[in-house]
Amino acid sequence: MIATAIAALTTFASTTYAGTLEDVQKKGYLSCGVSTGLAGFSQKDEKGGWSGLDVDVCRSVAAAVLGDADKVQYKPLTAKERFTALQSGEIDLLSRNTTWTHTRDTSLGLNFAGTIYYDGTGFMVQKSLGVKSATELDGAAACIQAGTSTELAIADYFRENSMKYTVVTFDTSDQTRSGFESGRCDFLVSDQSQLYALRIGLKNPAEAIVLPEVISKEPLGPVVRQGDDAWFNIVKWSVNAMIEGEYQGVTSKNAAALRNNGKPGQKRLLGSEGDLGSKLGLKEDWAYNIITQVGNYAESFDRNVGASSPLKISRGLNAQWNQGGILYSPAMR
Repeated sequence: MIATAIAALTTFASTTYAGTLEDVQKKGYLSCGVSTGLAGFSQKDEKGGWSGLDVDVCRSVAAAVLGDADKVQYKPLTAKERFTALQSGEIDLLSRNTTWTHTRDTSLGLNFAGTIYYDGTGFMVQKSLGVKSATELDGAAACIQAGTSTELAIADYFRENSMKYTVVTFDTSDQTRSGFESGRCDFLVSDQSQLYALRIGLKNPAEAIVLPEVISKEPLGPVVRQGDDAWFNIVKWSVNAMIEGEYQGVTSKNAAALRNNGKPGQKRLLGSEGDLGSKLGLKEDWAYNIITQVGNYAESFDRNVGASSPLKISRGLNAQWNQGGILYSPAMR
């Protein structure tokens, strides 16, 4: 089974793709791989609509290339399914709280098109356990979602601290949360943003706490296939347009006015000056469509994971570089 999987990955990694932009424009929609359901990042509501920070990346790319952020077909994927779906061409874009790592970037035939959320691996325990620090978890059992970088991060942490642990793995976030809630393990380990998202789904969220330790760097972002530089550029700069929009003070509400009466940088971003769009093979209103239909990064963050969301996560590292964070778009010129 393992040999077959490795052979398949090697085959995909050596395959190049081109013309994703043309394919998407021809079929009239973007096929975007998301999670099977994670509050704040990609979650389906009762009416079948998707929302979240990862979903907004899908929507921004659709707005850029099709002029309509709603022209997205979402493909729910487990962590184990996500890369094969992208490698095989089943989806055009993967936007599924995926950590940018060296191995994934260099050996799977994939490119990471930026970071939309700077995260780190953390721990959640039941208060009744009486644990205040991850250093007290020697000999404990961990609930983990299979196929994630979390598995490697926790292995390093326990090894470095000469502690032992056992693992109980699950395929989806919901299954992992249920395993934790039913007592299959002593603690749940995942990206810290996911811990807060999973905690609000517990029957008694107040009975669980997230421990203070953050034990790894987990930059999350969208992924595309290698071999299609034009598509790589479009996804990368669609993410940057949201980040630059916040930096330039351009929002979904003032973009129309600033397009013709704004500062030079605002006009370049919104397409009334310069030729940023044609250099991507797109119309000059590509970023205007993103910001008016999806919003800038701050609007998306606030709506999905920030102050206006149930998660109420602070900006932290995800604040702009001039606001105490490390969020940064290369120059739009």
